[in-house]
Amino acid sequence: MKFLSLFLFLIISLFAKGQNLYIKTYGNENNKPVIFIHGGPSGNATLFEGTTAQNLADQGFYVIAYDRRGEGRSKDPNATFTYEEAFQDLNSIYSKYHLKKAVLLSHSFGGLVATLYTSKYPQNVTALVLAGALFSQQETYDHILNSIKKVHDGNSKTLNKIAYVEKLDKNSAEYRKHCFDLASDENYFKMPKPTAKSKKLYTDYEKGEFYKTNVRNKNAPLLFYQNEKQNNIDSRPLLKKIKAEGVPILAIYGKDDGIFSSAQIQSIKDIAGVNHFAFLDNCSHYLFVDQQKEFLSNIKKWLK
Repeated sequence: MKFLSLFLFLIISLFAKGQNLYIKTYGNENNKPVIFIHGGPSGNATLFEGTTAQNLADQGFYVIAYDRRGEGRSKDPNATFTYEEAFQDLNSIYSKYHLKKAVLLSHSFGGLVATLYTSKYPQNVTALVLAGALFSQQETYDHILNSIKKVHDGNSKTLNKIAYVEKLDKNSAEYRKHCFDLASDENYFKMPKPTAKSKKLYTDYEKGEFYKTNVRNKNAPLLFYQNEKQNNIDSRPLLKKIKAEGVPILAIYGKDDGIFSSAQIQSIKDIAGVNHFAFLDNCSHYLFVDQQKEFLSNIKKWLK
């Protein structure tokens, strides 16, 4: 009986410490560690891994990619999809790879995860990189809806759809989904003039093994909005506090990322500082693919 109890304790402990997470590393473990935090909820790191992870490691970094608990390849029917759970997963990665500090490279929704984590554990973070990362959710939703209204002024079908969305609970998964669906319909996430390099990266990814494992948990956003109270936030006050405490804020965004207004971009530039901000031409939301050379160049310049 004692043996059984011990066995169950060890299994539960391993589970709690995030040993069920999908994690993959790239590069030399003696190099500066960079943890990539993907978007979502319901996202995964497959696009980053299939296009960019090894190329970033080749710049002299130890790159760690993972899927959050319950998302992508980290399947877990008991995942709660809260920020605190995401913090536990990150801490398990620090423990697993014996990291004292690491750079957090965050994309999209991952920017909120990384910012909140850095605010709670600043001693663990060498630098916080916001790469097309969310930081003021309601302003993003407002910008999406208002900008589409202007484009489709007089189009009753689109305007009626927007009017429906605006009546929804702004702290709901349904509201978030409809906002981003509208943005996707307007190609807000796509670079306007794909280059030969970006086309090849996307094509190779879609033909490769990572695309085959591009699993999306459709229940993740629903559970996140059900279980997490901080579901529509503005993290800029935290970013200012983090910077004041000595953790560099590095921000890189695409000029054609349609989900951010010019005022939002200016505000994040002001926080990061002119020397820690990059605004890439012909580049949208997936900037590490759209303009990979420039993306890697800026990351290397800042972190080296």
